[in-house]
Parts: sequence; structure tokens; C-alpha cells
Amino acid sequence: MDPICHIFLLLLAFHKINPSVSSCVTGCSCSQDNFGRSLLCMSALLRQIPANIPQDIRKIRIENSHLTELPRGSFENVSALEYLWLNFNNITVMHIKSLEYLPALKELRLQGNKLSSVPWTAFQDTPALKILDLKHNRLDVLPEHALRYLPNLTYLDLSSNQLTVISRDVFYNWPVYQRSQRAEGQIEAISNAVLALHDNPWICDCRLRGFVQFIKSVGPPIILMNSYLTCSSPKFRAGKFFHEVELNSCMKPLTSALDTNLTVPVGLNVTLTCFVQASPSPAVWWTYALKLLRAFNVSTEPISEETIRSELLIPAARPADAGNYTCTAANFLGNASVAITLRVGSPWASTTPPGWAPIAPAEPGAHVEVRIAKQTVYGITLEWFAAAAAAADPGETWYTLLVGRYDAAQKDAIYIGPGVNTYSVTDLLPATKYEVCVAVRNQAPRKGQCVVFVTGSDVSQLEQREKLIHIVVIVCAMVLAVPAGMYACTAEARPGCLARCPGACPRRRHGGPAQAAGSKESTLDSLPAGSEDGLCRPEGGRGARRPPAREEPGKTRPPHRNSADLY
Repeated sequence: MDPICHIFLLLLAFHKINPSVSSCVTGCSCSQDNFGRSLLCMSALLRQIPANIPQDIRKIRIENSHLTELPRGSFENVSALEYLWLNFNNITVMHIKSLEYLPALKELRLQGNKLSSVPWTAFQDTPALKILDLKHNRLDVLPEHALRYLPNLTYLDLSSNQLTVISRDVFYNWPVYQRSQRAEGQIEAISNAVLALHDNPWICDCRLRGFVQFIKSVGPPIILMNSYLTCSSPKFRAGKFFHEVELNSCMKPLTSALDTNLTVPVGLNVTLTCFVQASPSPAVWWTYALKLLRAFNVSTEPISEETIRSELLIPAARPADAGNYTCTAANFLGNASVAITLRVGSPWASTTPPGWAPIAPAEPGAHVEVRIAKQTVYGITLEWFAAAAAAADPGETWYTLLVGRYDAAQKDAIYIGPGVNTYSVTDLLPATKYEVCVAVRNQAPRKGQCVVFVTGSDVSQLEQREKLIHIVVIVCAMVLAVPAGMYACTAEARPGCLARCPGACPRRRHGGPAQAAGSKESTLDSLPAGSEDGLCRPEGGRGARRPPAREEPGKTRPPHRNSADLY
């Protein structure tokens, strides 16, 4: 028989006995290399691990596919597998028994997937594993037992994940580290282990203290791929290297206050202050009568590495505001609190303090402080804060906005639901005095709950006013632009405003002391709607009052409508 035919018949018989040798997965390719027989599936759009993988495969490489999960027993038919590469897929879930039947596995690469956690006990089924690549995933936790089941691991890459805090015990429990400590002078007899931990958003506070100490002391046989690990937070440590920081031990919060008993007159703004020492930085909140106070008037800021100051502002204190206010701080070690007792006494005989519009003496129900929060080319945005009585909850209170010309007998009413405390008023007419009031439910507005302002005059045609209109507030009988965030002086606040800006109004170009004295009569209340009489002009008399823009024949004035829109 021809030798060539003889060899062909032998190969044919061998394939019949071992059909798995010649088979391969559809859409993939099989090859023979130094590692043995390999299965290569690149961009094969596989959605699960193939079930018909040949049994003689030693290396599997499935990359750039659509794998989303490694279910239980994914590789039970290829127990001789030594190399498994599943990079750049969409794997988010890894079953605790997904590596079952792989006792010979030496290398597992899962780079560029979406794993937020790994079942580390799964590696009990892979005692021979030497290389584990998990970089560019979403791991945010590394439990203390994570490396306990990897006795022969010599390469671990956890770089470019979301690790923020980690215990040094993770590596103290690593068999490789434990062997190196026992060997002492025989380090050269132990294989080196490469560890990659860079490009993670480390939080350099007390919780990372042990890990930072471990990184500073690490040496052969453990080698860091990149020893320059950096802090991402807190802000004052961002960008610093581990070897540049000294972290303190963690500490349970300790709260204190300079004064735990305060007495203030009615109508005075009062600030309650507490100090908290803690590490890591705690969460801080204030409560009053067992109710959590909104952060509207609460400010918290660090004053040192382990101390923060929290302040609670109570505007225009009323008798209903009296009581015990509790400042509470908590971190993972525990919590602490300090109580401050506030008493509200008789009215304070002084001028109105700057800031929020003055409020009338205490009345039943809630009262409201209102201000102009910002200006737009179309109008203003109002912001208000409601301080409720003991029986009311600001988060469940309805409000009524009354918007219209200052001299209008009736104003448009807009009803605002609970939880909303801003509103935009738009499409205002130029050179017009307006009044906006915020009331609780259907109550009539009280003193101090209204803002009066005047829009600037239009020097062009009415339909171009959106380019030229600007909002101004009358203070000291003059026109001032209101920057965003400035509190608006109301008609009732005029005496306080006059006290703060004496001489702010320049004298008119023509007229002496008599005329200047006469200008005192031009107050906010005497200014008619739709005019600027009594307003101060710029220095030097420039920019004298212009007559209101005349409407061109044939053009109709837009009808007035309720133009307030929910902000």
C-alpha cells in the first residue's frame, strides 16, 4: 500500500475515535500553538459561553463579544483548560461556581468588563491560578478574605477600578505575603508577586490608614507595578502620593457648642453653631421638636482636618421658634449630638438687620421671607422660605402668589403646591412698578411678605423690550440694579435701607438744598405705576428721564395676561 494512503487512513481512524479534535465552535477558529489547542472567538457576537467547546482545548479567548454573565459550570466540558481570556465583553455577573471543574486553570483575564463585584470564594476551584487580571472593571469593594483562596497567585491587576477604601488585612491574608513573612532571610527562595492597584479613586482618610502603611512598607517578593499611588479625596489631599500623607486613626464623632443656652429678642436673626470632631468626616444634621430641619438655612464647613463647624440660621426669631435644637453627627463608628436651647424674648428696639425682608410679630400659622433670587431678560425669579409653627410642616404647605401692578386693585393669583419655593415671573412691562406677594394658603399677605420693584424704561419700541428691560428695586428713593442673590428691600424696609446708604442719591443738576430736601417726598409708595418719578438719575445729570416709548400707529399693545411660569 502506498505510504501516503496508509498515513491518511491512520489519521481518518484517529479522527473517528476522537471527533472533538477536528470540531470547533461555529463562528470561531481553532488552532494549535505552544500552549496546546486554542479556541479563538474575536467579535463573534456570542451572548453566552458555547456549550460545544472541544474537550482538548487548553486555551480559550473570547473577546469583543456580548457575554454578560458567567453562569454555573460554564466550562465543565473543558476540565483541561489552562488559559481563559474573556477581555472586553459586557460581563456583569460571575456565579460563585462559574469556575467549577477548572483545577488546571493558570491564567484568568477579565479586563474591560463591567464587574462591580467578584465572588472570591469561586477561586477555591482554581488552586493552580497564577495570573488574575481584573483591570478596567467597576470593583468598589475588596473584602478581607478576597486573596485567601489564591495561594499560587503571582500576578494580580486591580488597576482602573472604583476602589476607594481597602483594609490592609486583604493582603495580610494573602498566602504569598504570609509565606514571605515566615521566610524572613530566605526571600530569594520565594517567587515574586506583581500587584497593580493604581488608577483607583482612593479616599485618603483614616479608613485607608492601614493600607497606606502597607503600601509604604511593601517590598519583595511583592512588587507594585506602579508604586506611586495617589489620593483622589478629600479635596485637600487630592493628587498627593501615598508616601506624602500621614493619616490619623479613626475617631467617633464628638460634638460641642460654645453656648448651649441662647436668649434673643423677637425679630432678630440668630445663628446656632455646633462643632464636630470626627474621622472620617461625619454627616451632620439639625432637628427641632423631633423634626429634621431642611438644609435651606444650614451650612457645614471644615475648619481643620478633623473638625467641622455647622451653623443653623433662624431668621427673624419668633416665640414659636423657641425650644431645643439638636445638632447630630454620625460616621461609621457611631454618632453624637449636642442640644442648644433657644429662648425668644421681647422685641429688639433697633433697625431692621440687612438680609431677609422684615417680618411682623408672631402670628398663628407659618410666616414667609421672600427675596428676588435672580434676574432674567424677561423678569425675575422669586425665592421664599417658610418658617412654620409647631403644628405646621413647611413641606406640606400650599402658597399663594399675588402678582400685578403696584396700584392694581386686584392681582393675579397663582397657587403653588407643597415643596416648591421658587417661581419665575416673566413678560413684565417696561417702566412699571410691580408688587409680588407670597402668602400661606388663602391668607392675606402680611407685612414683609411682598416685594415691590420697578422695571427699567424702554428706549426703543415695545416689542424689543426683551433686549433692554432690566429689573430694579427702589432703595433710598433711587434706582439700583439688583444682582442675583441680593435681598430685596421692601416698602416696609425703607427706613433700614436709608440707614445703610446715606447720601447715595446724587443731587439733581439744577436745584439746591431746597430741591434736595423736596426729593425726600419721592418715596417708593409715592411712585405711580408706569412712571419713574422720584427716581435718582446717574451722576452729572446724564441719562435724564425719557418720555415713555410711544406706540406706532397700527400696532396694538399686547394684552396683559398672567405671565408667571413655574420655575
